[in-house]
Amino acid sequence: MEPENRTEISEFFLQGLSEKPEHQTLLFTMFLSTYLVTIIGNVLIILAIITDPHLHTPMYFFLFNLSLVDILLSSTTVPKMLVNIQTQSRAITFAGCLTQMYAFHLFGTMDSFLLAVMAIDRFVAIVHPLRYLVLMCPRVCGLLLGVSWVITNLQSLIHTCLMVQLTFCASSEISHFFCDLMPLLKLSCSDTHTNELMIFASGIVMGTSPLSCILLSYIRIFWTVFKIPSARGKWKAFSTCGSHLTVVSLFYGTIFAMYLQPASPSSSQKDKAATLMCGVVIPMLNPFIYSLRNKDVKAALGKLIGKVAIPCPRPEQFLDVYHVPGSLLGARDREMHPIPYPRGVQSLAGNRDTE
Repeated sequence: MEPENRTEISEFFLQGLSEKPEHQTLLFTMFLSTYLVTIIGNVLIILAIITDPHLHTPMYFFLFNLSLVDILLSSTTVPKMLVNIQTQSRAITFAGCLTQMYAFHLFGTMDSFLLAVMAIDRFVAIVHPLRYLVLMCPRVCGLLLGVSWVITNLQSLIHTCLMVQLTFCASSEISHFFCDLMPLLKLSCSDTHTNELMIFASGIVMGTSPLSCILLSYIRIFWTVFKIPSARGKWKAFSTCGSHLTVVSLFYGTIFAMYLQPASPSSSQKDKAATLMCGVVIPMLNPFIYSLRNKDVKAALGKLIGKVAIPCPRPEQFLDVYHVPGSLLGARDREMHPIPYPRGVQSLAGNRDTE
């Protein structure tokens, strides 16, 4: 049997969110604003953690990495979308498409792994507060982060290598605003059974593993907190988890709301909506969630913005003017930052010791 004549495709065309010309200006303005807010917000969180010594703890080390991944995740899709709208061109090269696919799945999966690692951090801080600095030492934190990067890179690499082996000879229009796995597979005229099997297997492993870790960590946290007789101790313990729980609820709530619905002709629109939430909206919201619900981050951001706006003299320069003993200033600083481990955990440990 003679082989079928095939025309290799060197570039694809992204369908985008809307093909109507009257929507393009609105889409460009909306996504440019969203992207700028995402970059500025996450960069401020990163700078605040770097410049404030009180935030040099495992909890904020993982928050630093989450903000960095959010910037990279948003930068994977939004800039290309803005360029396409501005130039009125929807074309993307084959190599560019595979690069975008690799990066999106790398940073998107890394987001979920970081949320799982942050849940482990909260578990150790609340369940084992007196051993927190020993259990979450820099070596352990680096190991957790390194293993997460290796696993997520391996997953993205496997998907990309399998995609390279396919032949694309059908329509070149991708029914999405970026290059994703399933829309690309629909354009292939090769056997995609192996690709689909890999997507299914990695979806189960990479999807359920971080979620299971988060659920098990919080079950143990709730069990420990409910045994604390002091209502104030319970509240302080829960307050250290508030921002993380909010982000987890948004991230997985969006995925469940979109993908657990019955299949319908509008499934491609559901995919676009879920991708927009997880890859664009949530990275923009994360800095606000962590800054508005966290006094330490708000204080660090206030110091950072104050240094940029008005250079302030050091507190020691006022000691001679107001005749404040240096020991008093040191005592005040120790009262404001009395923690050998994250804030909120010491009070929990104190409750255990006194009750």
